[in-house]
Amino acid sequence: MLFAERGAAANTIAAYRRDLEAACEAIGDIERADAAALARLGPAWSDLAPSSLARRCSALRQFYGFLVDEGLRQDDPSPALPRPATRRPLPRLLSHGEIGALFRRAEDEAAGDRPEAVRTLTLLELLYGSGLRASELVALPLAAVPRDAPFLTITGKGGQQRMVPVSTRARAALSRWLAHRPAGGRRLFPSRARQGYLTRIRLFQLLRELAARAGIDPAKVSPHVLRHAFATHLLEGGADLRVLQMLLGHADISTTQIYTHVDSARLVKLVNTRHPLGGGAWAGLQEPAEAP
Repeated sequence: MLFAERGAAANTIAAYRRDLEAACEAIGDIERADAAALARLGPAWSDLAPSSLARRCSALRQFYGFLVDEGLRQDDPSPALPRPATRRPLPRLLSHGEIGALFRRAEDEAAGDRPEAVRTLTLLELLYGSGLRASELVALPLAAVPRDAPFLTITGKGGQQRMVPVSTRARAALSRWLAHRPAGGRRLFPSRARQGYLTRIRLFQLLRELAARAGIDPAKVSPHVLRHAFATHLLEGGADLRVLQMLLGHADISTTQIYTHVDSARLVKLVNTRHPLGGGAWAGLQEPAEAP
């Protein structure tokens, strides 16, 4: 159902499978489990982080909803599942200075025109310059490279397509990479690995290795952190939240709204400079002169 009706990605389906298998290990046959059995999951999963527990319970609630919809059960025992109170964590961020250090190092290394260094620079440009997910970037088909229009056509979560802009810098990096790219294959970033393209794990490793050479703590850098930086720095520059939602490929704007929490400095400055009670602006407010 997840694949056929919702168009869920393979990674999403695998995650649901793992969560349901974990429930089976804890209480046995989950298809026939009653409310008392589900209540035992709280103690059984007490060592999980609240976010992990919430994800597993969400998978089970959707599983029982599916069983009821299909007529495979008459009752829904999911209200007995534990309900952890979770607060969505703020995304990890890189400062403008750290982003600059990453790019300077990548550009210096690519100056020698080594294929591996040019590829790393191109990956960095697309992660930070277009906000792609790691899975979207490594699986980019060669046909997605723009010819005339400065956009990439991305197939994101659930098979949803969107268009993201490609900066002039990124297009220049892409052109350099295409000159070095090994011939053959359909992927923009091919690999000798079995699936035929760069893996997400290798992308993660390349970025951390670059961070270490740039003098940045490697633990702070990942493909998703660069996507967060793309979103946060765009918002700081005045981007509209709806536009940001479209660029990131978020189905729900509530997912995008988390970035408003990390832009608090700009909001405080806005209140201090624009509100009548901030920054002495009150003195400039005058009662309208009475008509003679």
